[in-house]
Amino acid sequence: MLLRRCLALALAVALPATVAADETKPAHTPSPKELLAKSQPQEWRTPDPQNLLVMQLPQGRVLIELAPDYAPLHAANIRTMAHEHYYDGLVIERVQDNFVTQWGDAANEDDSHTSKLKPLGSAKDRLPPEYTRPYDAKLPFTALKDGDFYAPEVGFSEGFPVGRDKAHQQQWLTHCYGMVGVGRDIDPETGSGSELYAVIGQAPRALDRNIAVVGRVLQGMEYLSGLPRGTGPLGFYEKPEQRITIRSVRLAADLPASERPNVEVLRTDSATFTALVDAKRNRLDDFYRIPAGKVDVCSVNIPARDAKAAH
Repeated sequence: MLLRRCLALALAVALPATVAADETKPAHTPSPKELLAKSQPQEWRTPDPQNLLVMQLPQGRVLIELAPDYAPLHAANIRTMAHEHYYDGLVIERVQDNFVTQWGDAANEDDSHTSKLKPLGSAKDRLPPEYTRPYDAKLPFTALKDGDFYAPEVGFSEGFPVGRDKAHQQQWLTHCYGMVGVGRDIDPETGSGSELYAVIGQAPRALDRNIAVVGRVLQGMEYLSGLPRGTGPLGFYEKPEQRITIRSVRLAADLPASERPNVEVLRTDSATFTALVDAKRNRLDDFYRIPAGKVDVCSVNIPARDAKAAH
């Protein structure tokens, strides 16, 4: 009799615990694929062909969207160089692990290179630094509520990750993965856009407000991040034959309509993008048992897709 009572008591205590365990099982968090599948056509935008660079490498095509609202002089100079085919035949000269892939004129890395440099044509060889732009509350901005170590406020504007400082009346593009910046020397005005780089590693946010950031890679990051790493200082290729030659760089606007990329970018002011950020912040499923509860600006991917395949 005593044994039966003990068993009954044990079951009575264990049953609520079993129910509680079931009640606390994490709910399913929709995956990015599931969220994007339910997105609406109006939540996607088509980049302006005047701001879309089409870079052809031997490995494949890279699409870069320029950000003229944040670096208008550099964007205009880069457009000029693309119009005049300046980038054709230049090389990827540097791939530094966990940092950047950089391309430009190989003569920059050779001794006594000055006379060998490719002429810039109509483009300017010196530009004022555009590391920040004046704060403008009228520019689109979707704030990220999680905070940031490098900026008083961060979020997304026109498809780009952005930092803002209202007190100092500044805002700027941040050095997240896939962002494209302008290589320069010590002199701040030496960054013309003839040397460009893409971030391929952890976000080097200390560079924010120290270099002009001019855009973001929309597609083809695998062709920039998957290249052999340079073994020279700062990841430069030590032998000329290691460099990858750029076949061409064109503005989409300069291509026949039939040859323009059919790319769409998810609007960062859309409900689907908000859901993607929240899912990233609060990931809960059979694998993730404890959600982070926070997300940083460089951990949020801004989706791009082929428009024809999506419709």
